[in-house]
Amino acid sequence: MTPTPGTPPTGPGRPRRPGRRLGAAAVAALLLAAVPAGAAVSADAATPKSATGPQGQKLTVSATTGLDPAGAKIRVTGEGYGTTSGIYVALCKDNGANRAPSPCLGGADMSGGSKNSQWIVPKGDPYEGELALPFGPGGTFDVEIEIRSEGDGLDCADVPCSVVTRADHRASGDRTQDVRIPVTFAGQEPGEPGGEGVDVPAGTVSYKPVADFTSAGKPLDLLLHPDSKKLYVGADNIPDTADTDERGLYVLNPEDGKAETRITDAPGSTGALRASAAARISGPLPGDGVVYNYPLRGVGSAKAGDTAATGVWLAGSTITDIAPGTAPGTVLVAQGAKLSEIERATGTATRSLTLPGGTQFAADHARGAVWFSDFAAGKLHRVDLASFAVTASFDLPGTDSIAGFTEVDPASGAVWVGVNRSVLVFDATGKPVKTLVGKDLARDAAFDAAGGRAFVAWQDGGDLSDPANDNNGTLTVYDSTDFTPAAKDLPLPGNQTQLGAASLAVEPGGATVFVTSPAEGKVTRLTRQVSPLVTQAPADRSVRAGEEVALTARAEGTPEPSVRWQVSTDGSQTWRELDGATEPVLTFTAKSAQDGYRYRAEFRNDVGTTRTAPVTLTVTEATGGDTGGGNGGSGDTTTGGAATGGDGSTGGDSDGDGSDGGASTGASGSSGGSGSSAGSTGSTVGGGSVGGNTGAGTTSGGSLAATGITVISVTLLAAALLGGGLLIHRRARRRTSGLA
Repeated sequence: MTPTPGTPPTGPGRPRRPGRRLGAAAVAALLLAAVPAGAAVSADAATPKSATGPQGQKLTVSATTGLDPAGAKIRVTGEGYGTTSGIYVALCKDNGANRAPSPCLGGADMSGGSKNSQWIVPKGDPYEGELALPFGPGGTFDVEIEIRSEGDGLDCADVPCSVVTRADHRASGDRTQDVRIPVTFAGQEPGEPGGEGVDVPAGTVSYKPVADFTSAGKPLDLLLHPDSKKLYVGADNIPDTADTDERGLYVLNPEDGKAETRITDAPGSTGALRASAAARISGPLPGDGVVYNYPLRGVGSAKAGDTAATGVWLAGSTITDIAPGTAPGTVLVAQGAKLSEIERATGTATRSLTLPGGTQFAADHARGAVWFSDFAAGKLHRVDLASFAVTASFDLPGTDSIAGFTEVDPASGAVWVGVNRSVLVFDATGKPVKTLVGKDLARDAAFDAAGGRAFVAWQDGGDLSDPANDNNGTLTVYDSTDFTPAAKDLPLPGNQTQLGAASLAVEPGGATVFVTSPAEGKVTRLTRQVSPLVTQAPADRSVRAGEEVALTARAEGTPEPSVRWQVSTDGSQTWRELDGATEPVLTFTAKSAQDGYRYRAEFRNDVGTTRTAPVTLTVTEATGGDTGGGNGGSGDTTTGGAATGGDGSTGGDSDGDGSDGGASTGASGSSGGSGSSAGSTGSTVGGGSVGGNTGAGTTSGGSLAATGITVISVTLLAAALLGGGLLIHRRARRRTSGLA
């Protein structure tokens, strides 16, 4: 029985104090909840993990591995939850998707002092304030719960556990609010991570083209704005579209490539507006917008929604490169070998320096340096930003042909210079550290500082009379620390350099990459894929016949991998898939015939297949209690007998102490003999009719394990449903596992 909406749960003991949490019946209802559907979990175990629910809800847990078994406080936040239904947040046994998460840590909080779970309800709910917290704007919440590895019938050393959300007791069958995130405690870390890659190594990263954007003319440069998340594209006209002038600065939706804004006009040499291409993007403006160079000597700025750019026209020669300045409102500009810092509002040069040669540079504001490339002379010059003077010069070998790019890794300060079919890497002091060689021309580089990755676009020369050319480019990804490949090379068909250099933009985290193909007039959106990588693997198990076995395997990958459990009955010579075994947790009741069986989980997604190492199940004959259940039935769901009957493996020992599985006692057995005391010893909720016609607790009210407080009949009914109905559900599920 659960409370009628609008009527707070009640129970014995002193009245609840304002600001406290769940009543006894509500907690009992929590224990009856179904486990949420699984969701992909973020990759780094050292950081908070997040999961997504069926309606787009986002659940985040502050810590999920290496937790203190004696007790740990974790922060749980959510957003996008329903505004018409309440939820519970708790640590529960993870029985798999669409399975009841039972038992859960915590019990009846009659004193208001327990923090093992939280109840969150929509604003204005009858339970808000005294018993439950209200949702914040947008279905958000931010709570703290205290969890430990063992208690209240839960032992996370033996079973998989997750922090879960689900609809509260008034809609216990509603699965739309279900989300779960697995957790482990110190000394219980996942075993043998990684797994065995079948077709590609486990955790193989690759990039897949998912869309071509052709709405921005001939793309010359890209910037993904860090604040507005809009994709800015500097573009020129496509030669074979004489009836249309595509020049300008485009603002695209990065998801579908639709042009939200196109800025075509910018001030020319007389100050009058004129149609202009956007050649190079300097950097972002706060909030939204960019600063950019438009030919020949224009420095402009614009944002989404503008009808024209504001800008100035510089004196001197053509601008060959541009970057943010050292102060707000300034830019660094190269006009050939001349480097200047310019006020954007007036075009006035506040300081200038003429170098021995060169046209291209990269600014490293974090380390106060500009790296100026002179490809013709084969030199790389370091300019100190404070003194605006050259402080050192270094050799650029092999620069007697095609110049590529000069970029700085913001994480390390390393300088990457593209030259012909090579990328020369120098450390922050100018020392050469690596030469990366490709089959095409190195044209641009971009960095994901958080992920430690460097992306390089290589373009084909486009001259098919040259045997080295095939009209196809390549995207390569490197670890920016040791320069090893960090993803499979991706071919870029048709991306050749005859009509312009390719450029790159990388989303923070590296999940999405944009690469231009000026020759084809398109921007290609790429998404990262990862073959399954095992994050939790099962270990060998030794059990008695009739005992429950729970094997857990989890893997991460993009797209989210599916799982199938497999069994071998001949020592790994042959394997077969288990019917219906498609959840991270494989649960079944051990049989003597399964002694020596081997099990493994196989994870699959579009990138590849990965398997866990095989584990062996050792099954010994049950001892003690073989006849202690008497007439209690077999424990099969079709007989309604108590689980303590039959072979006695889940009932009490012959001495009735319940040490062999009292927590699994049934609720409907009527004459379980001496094993009946197992219910009061091991049951999660205690009490109820637990199997015999003898033994304490068969008729009196039970107590929820967290408190030991006797609960009135309302809660006892919910507890009895937990003790009996859940057991029947679990046993029915085992019978369909197909493990024999």
